[in-house]
Amino acid sequence: MNYGSIRYIIGCILKVEALLMLLPMAAAVIYRERSGLAFVACALLCLGIGTLFSLTKPKKTTYYAKEGYISVALGWIVMSVMGCLPFVFSGEIPSFVDAVFEIISGFTTTGASILPDVEAMSRCMLLWRSFSHWVGGMGVLVFILAILPLAGGEHNLQLMKAESPGPSVSKLVPKLRATAITLYKIYLGMTLIMLILLLIGRMPVFDALCITFGTAGTGGFGVLNSSMGSYSPYLQGVTTVFMMLFGVNFSFYFLILYRKAKDAFSMEEVRWYFAIYFSAVFLMTASLTAQGGGILHNFHHAAFQAASVMTTTGYSTTDFNLWPSFSKAILLTLMFIGACAGSTGGGIKVSRVVIYLKSVKKEMAALIHPRSVKVTKLEGKVVDDTMFRSVFAFLSAYLVIFVVSLLVVSLDGFDLETNFSAVAATFNNIGPGLGAVGPVSNFSAYSVLSKLVLSLDMLIGRLEIFPILLLFAPSTWKK
Repeated sequence: MNYGSIRYIIGCILKVEALLMLLPMAAAVIYRERSGLAFVACALLCLGIGTLFSLTKPKKTTYYAKEGYISVALGWIVMSVMGCLPFVFSGEIPSFVDAVFEIISGFTTTGASILPDVEAMSRCMLLWRSFSHWVGGMGVLVFILAILPLAGGEHNLQLMKAESPGPSVSKLVPKLRATAITLYKIYLGMTLIMLILLLIGRMPVFDALCITFGTAGTGGFGVLNSSMGSYSPYLQGVTTVFMMLFGVNFSFYFLILYRKAKDAFSMEEVRWYFAIYFSAVFLMTASLTAQGGGILHNFHHAAFQAASVMTTTGYSTTDFNLWPSFSKAILLTLMFIGACAGSTGGGIKVSRVVIYLKSVKKEMAALIHPRSVKVTKLEGKVVDDTMFRSVFAFLSAYLVIFVVSLLVVSLDGFDLETNFSAVAATFNNIGPGLGAVGPVSNFSAYSVLSKLVLSLDMLIGRLEIFPILLLFAPSTWKK
């Protein structure tokens, strides 16, 4: 184990986190809020510890898969612990466990909250919550790779693999640092376009910043208790479109950027992604219309909620807890499917779901024609045994963790709908669930134990399970 490199990377993360706190500090100055002093103290603390950890570069700069996973897992835990301190120091979230839950929900782009009254928070704290979505959406390690030369070469790829969502990660351009820079250019460009469109719709500047950060990172922290329900249909429509766009594999935008539109639009995962989405919208619109109301009105809300849940953003325009069971079942299904691999969205990912479906088809064909040789392809490439083993290992671990989490959370005595959707919403980085954790409710009623389990689920879900699991494996720490 290369402990020196792990220490150095965590130090870099803490220094970057200190830099990121300058934004809520600026908000505190603009709005004259004393709670901004908490960010000054936390930034200095992060800077001090980060400098101490990264003061001396490790003698051995290369690291491999194990070090990459451990660095990412520990980095996100440390970043979350330090990131929650402004809430605690300011007294706006006095409970350390609640503060940890809130900031992990932010960095993992979940959007689940323990706050009963969001509007009572200071502006600088609200901005930090939403900004954490933007930071965690693309990944803090990807950001560091973009601005700092670390080990270089294939070794940096281990960091990106550990942090990036999806079954596989590859370099878009020959140099990995250039890949990270390209990803952030696309990310920043889309963020700015959405911000401008919201401002054109006369959304207040502060609200527009927070909503844009939450949408780009597919997080879902709002600045109003009604989430997106109080804004105009135009603003809700813009948010719907950009939620879907940020749920697309960023390789799609890379190909368009480099004038390979034909290759971009031939991406199988993207086609499945939009096919699932529009099918869900059609079915929910039909279900809602059967209960009453106009088709356009129902379509608007169905399109928004389907986009919000499938991309794991978590905004809401209405209380979908009151929708017909069929519509809620569709939303629950979308929670598990999630967005595309290589996007800022969570969930199992569309690419994995496609592989599972094709595996079933292949197995059925083998039963009918035992001697036939069938190969499974995704994006025109053969899915090899290594990929199969990876995606099915992910599913196995996913189911075990989900069941264990559900059992622990059930100790609090809530109904099955609430507990099941709470685990699904946190594990898949969605935000609101159903029942007592629906869009007009929050997670504050859960016990300390349940909040810790759900917080861990958010981290496990964001980092695709195995980086966190490796922390608990004794063999990981053996030399």
